[in-house]
Amino acid sequence: MASRPTIFLSAGEPSGDVHGAALARALRRRWPGARLLGLAGPRMQAEGVEAIVPFERLAVMGFAEVLRHLPFFVRLLRRSARVLEDEGVDLVVPIDYPGFNLRLARSASDREIPVLYYIAPQVWAWHRSRAGKLAALADRLAVILPFEEAVFREHQADVHFVGHPLAFRAETVEEREPFCRGLDLDPARRILALFPGSRRQEVDRHLDLFVETARRVVEARWHLQPVVARSPDVEEAAYAASPFPMTTDARALQAHAHVALVKSGTTTLETALAGVPMVIAYRTHPATYWLARRLVEVEHVGLANLVAGRRIAPELLQEDATPAALASVLLPLVDEGPARAAALAGVREVQEALRPEGTATASERVADLAAELIGG
Repeated sequence: MASRPTIFLSAGEPSGDVHGAALARALRRRWPGARLLGLAGPRMQAEGVEAIVPFERLAVMGFAEVLRHLPFFVRLLRRSARVLEDEGVDLVVPIDYPGFNLRLARSASDREIPVLYYIAPQVWAWHRSRAGKLAALADRLAVILPFEEAVFREHQADVHFVGHPLAFRAETVEEREPFCRGLDLDPARRILALFPGSRRQEVDRHLDLFVETARRVVEARWHLQPVVARSPDVEEAAYAASPFPMTTDARALQAHAHVALVKSGTTTLETALAGVPMVIAYRTHPATYWLARRLVEVEHVGLANLVAGRRIAPELLQEDATPAALASVLLPLVDEGPARAAALAGVREVQEALRPEGTATASERVADLAAELIGG
C-alpha cells in the first residue's frame, strides 16, 4: 500500500486544468502526503501539482497548428519519460489531451507504470479502431460521457463511467442583480450569452462572427443584451473588437442567460447543464477542417448533441457559420414557443445523462480507481 505515492498528472489545456485541479484535491484527501507533478496549469498548480513546463506552451489545437509545434512536443515527451524514470512515479494519470497523452501513456506502459486515463480521447469520433490501442495502454479508463463505456468495452477495456465533472459543480454564482449591475446591464432584460472559445485561436476565429450575429439578433429583438464570455486564459486585448460587455464569470453568465451562441466543445455541456437553449458554431483552420471531414465518424459535432443522441441544438460549421444563418436559428430560441420548448427539453435530457447514480463526484470516483491501482 502506497502511503505517499508519486502521481504524474498530465493536462495540456484549460479544461483539463480545471478537471485536473478537482482530481488533485480528491487525491490529496486520500493521500495527504502524495507528491503530484506533471503537465499542470495554474489551477492544478494551486492544488499543489508541480509543473514541469510552462502551461501556455501546451494549448495548441488542430492538425495544422500542432505541426508547427512538433519539435517542442517531441522534447516534452522525452523530458516526461525522464521524470517517470527518475522520480519513482507510481501512477500516471493522463487527462484528455490525446495528441501528447497517448504517447505518454505508451511511455508509462513500457516502463510498467500503471496508467489511469481520465477523460478518454474521443477515438469514437475519429477512428474507433484506436479504442483498442487505448484499451491496451491504459490499466483503467475513466470516461465522462455515458456512451463511451460501450465503445471501449467492445475492446475489452477496464472502463468506468464516472460522470461528467461539470455535473457535480456545487459552487454558487453571483445573483442576477449584482451580476447585471457590474456589467451595466438591465436585470429586467434578457441576456444573449456569447462564448467564442477558451483559446486565443478560437477567439480570433469566432469573435467577429459572434459579434455580428448578436447585432442582427438584437436588431430583431431589441430587449436582448449580448454579453461576451472572456476566457481568463486569453489576454483581454484579443477581445478588443467586441462592443459588448465582457465577463470572466462564465458560470454566472450561463446561469442568467436566456439563450446562447456557443463554440463547439465542452461549453455546450456547461450551457446545457445551466438549462440554456443554444446554437453551436465552429470555425477552424481550413486544413484541419479538410482533414476532419474525412476522418470524423459521428453525426454531431456538439457534445451536447452527442450526449442526447440527437440534434437538440443547431450546429453551423465553417462556411455555413455566417451571421445571417446563425441569427436565423437563434431567433426562434428567444421567443416562447415550440422551438424553445423543444430546446429546453433537450438540455434536460443532457443533464440527466451526465450524472450517474450515487453521491460521489467524478473526481472522487477517479481517486477510487487510482487506489485500486496503487493501493491506499
